[in-house]
Amino acid sequence: MDIGRLEVLRELRLRGSVTAVARATHRTPSAVSQQLKTLEREVGAPLTEREGRGLVLTPAGDALAQAAADVVVAMARAEETWRSYLAGPEGRVDLATFPTAGRMFLPGLLLAARATPGLEVMAADVDPVHADFAAIVPDFDVVLAHSVGPAPSWDDRDLIQVHLVDEPLDVALPVGHPLADRDAVTPAEIAQEPWIGVPDDFPYERLHQEIERVAGTVLRIVQRFSDTRVTESLVAAGLGLAVLPRFTSGAEGSGVVLRPLAQLAPTRRIAALLRRETAERPSVRLVLDHLRSIAADLG
Repeated sequence: MDIGRLEVLRELRLRGSVTAVARATHRTPSAVSQQLKTLEREVGAPLTEREGRGLVLTPAGDALAQAAADVVVAMARAEETWRSYLAGPEGRVDLATFPTAGRMFLPGLLLAARATPGLEVMAADVDPVHADFAAIVPDFDVVLAHSVGPAPSWDDRDLIQVHLVDEPLDVALPVGHPLADRDAVTPAEIAQEPWIGVPDDFPYERLHQEIERVAGTVLRIVQRFSDTRVTESLVAAGLGLAVLPRFTSGAEGSGVVLRPLAQLAPTRRIAALLRRETAERPSVRLVLDHLRSIAADLG
């Protein structure tokens, strides 16, 4: 079996459509389809089938695509082992981050990368709709991702997950609020307040639902924003309460105080997601080491 055609099959499993594979691999859709047909002839079994106007993997195709990942990883390991004899952790690492993780990690990461000759980290600010961070991993070397509660899509796409930190999620109140002097607040104490929420299906929406469940009432959402800096400014103005991440909110002079949420003690999990073969590159391993070091200081 040709490794190039196995890679095309694996890309179809990861990306979900021939068009997406063609775009990512700089081929035409017909060329991708031809590669798949040739692979089918090589293995003597149907690997794809029609579903609507597109192609999906058969059970045999899915099994072979998963096995192909091991081949790709082995080749990447061999190539990078050889390169490591010739050079250090050089080259470009493309990293995707969501906004608050960028504030936490990027300054230290980029300064550390600058100190390594030949290493370049190019960061992109990406916050996918519905927080499907796993879906964008094929387009980056490293994706910083967050999840409030389980993230099944992280587990079912043959990805490496590097845990970085569990960040507490606190209730943000304006300075001078009657509850601001408490060590913690309960769902019952805050449920009747106006709230600055998040767009539907964003991760924090799950926490709002938990507050409603424990308090036995529905929160009154008066505004919805995905940008935590906007949310923080509205809380400071006394327009409502909100859930905000502890490490990048409530700084001195912000007009906001953060208090833990008793009974729930919510956190969000922050991790780096990457493909298995990408993790074999010395440059990527060094970037992960820097991320772990920064995360250790946060926690």
